[in-house]
Parts: sequence; structure tokens; C-alpha cells
Amino acid sequence: MTAHISYRTLSGTSRLAGVMGWPVSHSKSPRLHGYWLAKYGIDGSYMPLPVAPENFADALKSLKNLGFSGVNVTIPHKEVTLAQCDQLSDRAKRIGAVNTVTFSEDGLILGDNTDGFGFIENLRQNAPDSAFASGPAVVLGAGGACRAILVALLDEGCPEIRLTNRTRKRAEDLARELDDPRIKVVDWPLSADALDQASLVVNTTSLGMVGQPELAIDLDGLPKTALVTDIVYAPLMTGLLCQARDRGNPVVDGLGMLLHQARPGFERWFGIDPEVTAELREFVIYSK
Repeated sequence: MTAHISYRTLSGTSRLAGVMGWPVSHSKSPRLHGYWLAKYGIDGSYMPLPVAPENFADALKSLKNLGFSGVNVTIPHKEVTLAQCDQLSDRAKRIGAVNTVTFSEDGLILGDNTDGFGFIENLRQNAPDSAFASGPAVVLGAGGACRAILVALLDEGCPEIRLTNRTRKRAEDLARELDDPRIKVVDWPLSADALDQASLVVNTTSLGMVGQPELAIDLDGLPKTALVTDIVYAPLMTGLLCQARDRGNPVVDGLGMLLHQARPGFERWFGIDPEVTAELREFVIYSK
């Protein structure tokens, strides 16, 4: 059973943060950050902030002037936030999108992207014995999440990344933009050769998500030691993960990426690096 957490009344000095999106009602971030605020007894609030694209720039500046510590930004604001920031982290520049904004004490808007951090930390926590960056990684997709994961895998020292997408040109364009010889574009659907000696398979597409078509992939040829993960977390066990588990591969679901990517922002805004626990997973999974 999930523990019941009593929420505190805010004071006049509460730290404020939130998530900006359009729409934003689906976001699990308020529940996630609210859990941590209550757990650590922090005088603060994290709120959903629905902001239409045409109002985004003014809204972001207004939040800074209203005393917010920072915000997360989600679809459709991740790319446009780049131009609104005074300073960007190296990974935000390379990924080309911002998901975490901090308002500094000297009035600057600081942009970061923590998606790749969340991806790697999820694997480290839930597959601690897997040498997922020791051999070739096979990455499916070519969207924004894929870009963050590619940058993270490159930074982890992955020796080769085999990138594939239903529209090959998008994969080729992404590989060209990141400009790293370790990224090789391979055909969709995957051949057994593309999975040969791989240490990691990652699905960054929406295929397999509730309401989306299933991901049609044949894992024959994949070593049984290879870790298989999916950034989709609804359902937690996608068809890809079930297929991999049934053939004996270790698997990691996508919920932990969501939870871990929130840690850097929470630490900057509220002063504590929060824990990602089994109780937190249950609390977020069963959100209403």
C-alpha cells in the first residue's frame, strides 16, 4: 500500500515551481514533485501551468518576476525555450531542447535538458549489473527524446550506436546534426545483423504506447545479455519488453526515466536531491 502523505500549508516564503505545457493536465510532474515536497517537509509548491504557445515567452518572464525558483517545460515548448534562456547547459545546446529552467538569483534564465540524465540513471538503478554501454546500442526513433538519449549514450562512451527510424531520412538528418562517427544509420525494420553483439536496445518511439500501434520488431539475433528498455511507461510492460523478457533478456521500463529526469530540477529549486524509490513509483503509477 502507498503511504499517505500529509501536505503542508504554504507560507509567505514558499518556494514555487511548476510545469509549463499546452496542454498540461496529463502531466504526472505535479504529483511527483508534490510527493517529494511532502516527504522532505519542504515549504513549497509545484503546480501545473497551462500556457498557449503564443503566450509562452511572456509567461516565462512573468514567472521569473513573480519569484518562481524555476519550471519544467514540456510539449510544445521544449525547443522554443532555447531562445528564451540567458544561459544553456552544454547538453541542452547539443540536444536542441530545454526541459528544466532555473531562475537564478541574479535574474538570469538558465536552461538545461535532463532527459538523457534520467534515461541513464533509470538504467543504472534498475539494471545495475548491466554493462549497457560496453557494446553497440540499437536505438529506434529519431524524435526529441531520441536525440537526448543519443547524446547521453555518447557521453557514456558507447562505442557504436545503430540508429533506425521508419523514415530513414529523419535518422540520417539526426545523425548528421550530432556529427559523431559512432552513430550509424541502419534500415527499418531491423535485421538480425543490426542486433549482432548489441549490448542495449532502446525504443524511443511512441509505438507500443496505449492508443498507438504495436512496435513490430523481431529480436532474433540479439544476445541474451543485452539490456532492452522502452521510454514508454503506459503500459509499463510494452510488447517490446514482454518479448525481450520472454526470451531471457534483462528489461527496464520507462517510468524511471520520468522520475529521474525530475531530480536535477527539484534539487536546484528546493535544495534536496530526492530519492527515487519503489514507493514513489507506486504513487506515480496509481495517480488519478
